Amino acid sequence: MSLIAPSLLASNFLRLEEECKMINASQADWFHLDVMDGRFVPNISFGLPVIEQIKTVATKTLDVHLMIVEPEKYAVAFKAAGADILTVHIEACNHLHRNIQQIKSWGMKAGVAVNPHTSINLLDDILADIDLVCLMSVNPGFGGQKFINNTLHKIAKLKDRILQRNLNVLIEIDGGVTLDNAATIINAGADVLVAGNTVFKASNPIDTIAKLKAL
Repeated sequence: MSLIAPSLLASNFLRLEEECKMINASQADWFHLDVMDGRFVPNISFGLPVIEQIKTVATKTLDVHLMIVEPEKYAVAFKAAGADILTVHIEACNHLHRNIQQIKSWGMKAGVAVNPHTSINLLDDILADIDLVCLMSVNPGFGGQKFINNTLHKIAKLKDRILQRNLNVLIEIDGGVTLDNAATIINAGADVLVAGNTVFKASNPIDTIAKLKAL
């Protein structure tokens, strides 16, 4: 059964406490928190103060996805804010292994995110050191984009490598996940589905999460 991680980027920020309590009450497994700096991606989202407040309400894992340059400068601060999983982009890290060591040294699980144009071959030398790979199935920076179908091939290839090496690494899919394509994504080998608009724009978000969880 896949893990479901609603993305708060699509939530109503005027009702953030309500939205968090809804996730707590649902079958969702994680809170997915997208941090954007306007440099690595062409958008700015939210940062440490918002995550600190979410942590005071959330009863589930905080899955923090850093779409920022120089993530090493902020890893400790995100731990203090409440991050349980910290994911950095391979494209933003000049010394990725050092980044992963840093994240783990602070007691967080470490993830590596990969943009649509980036080959999963680049993960070969880091795969054994991480807990999660976040495959971007849209170009990062904005919610509500359409799923890039080539991601299905990347999922299958990555799953094969993880199984061949007997590694305990989760594959997370971020972008364009819907009730229509979620089963196909899971069948390709995904372990975690990030869902933004699909959940928060639904007439009944709790029911939508339950439907995703049942796939």
